[in-house]
Amino acid sequence: MFAILLAAAHPGIELLAVTTVAGNGPLEAVTANALRICTLAGLDDVVVAAGADRALRGDRRTAPDIHGESALDGADLPEPAVPLAADDAVTVMARLLEEAGRPVTIAATGPLTNVATLLDRRPDLTRRIERIVFMGGSAGRGNTMPLAEFNVFVDPEAADRVLRCGLPLLMCGLDVTHQALATPEVFARLRAIGGTLPATCEGLLRFFAGAYEEVYGMPDPPVHDPVAIAAIVEPDVVECVEAPVVVELDGAHTRGATVVDLHRVTGAAPNARVAMGLDAGRFWDLMLDAVRTLAR
Repeated sequence: MFAILLAAAHPGIELLAVTTVAGNGPLEAVTANALRICTLAGLDDVVVAAGADRALRGDRRTAPDIHGESALDGADLPEPAVPLAADDAVTVMARLLEEAGRPVTIAATGPLTNVATLLDRRPDLTRRIERIVFMGGSAGRGNTMPLAEFNVFVDPEAADRVLRCGLPLLMCGLDVTHQALATPEVFARLRAIGGTLPATCEGLLRFFAGAYEEVYGMPDPPVHDPVAIAAIVEPDVVECVEAPVVVELDGAHTRGATVVDLHRVTGAAPNARVAMGLDAGRFWDLMLDAVRTLAR
């Protein structure tokens, strides 16, 4: 939700489309939530398209323990008044790349299935992609398995395909998103904005906070996805390192882990910029400004 709001409100982004993928919940729930968020925020002219309902290998995994059965519990969202595109997400992405008059940045905040499918289905369009920024992975611990972050764990083959694509990549993993904490001060600032949209955001964050404290013992919940958007609109909000990154596909205990060679011990060439630090104050200024803008 917060990633869509920031991308829609910031003047530095022209939001061409929102595409969905199974991840936090089944595809149907995630897609319905995207339509409801756009309706709530008044984003009537944003194309919304449904993407992959399972991983490249056919696996399905969701996270009801963190996001609830609706995939966005805690948020009182309206019924959708924004239409769903007739074409699937990859078709919409390909068409927008063809029509764009300049290179386009792809921001992925869920499993990378749609992006990997686009790269395989339309390799002729890679020259139209400026870079791929994704929320996922970790240079340290995971959150679904000991070393695997959820978005990559759900579809490791898709993440592997993206990391080997040769395009400029920015990985915003748990190292940086766990610095974007919704503290009591953030809740107070959100409440002070007033209106339906901020109240909905607060409800979502409060549910998320309860789930995160119960599962991970973190009293202040991190907001993962909008960090990737913030890194696009204001690159200085994150501190990055260049590093070789690969995905473990076969490990019995490590499948889905992103192996980030921070010290270049493998001798491999860097294939991604990895966000490691966050200016949390500036990030929350950006995020709350977006909510304030769309709440008007």
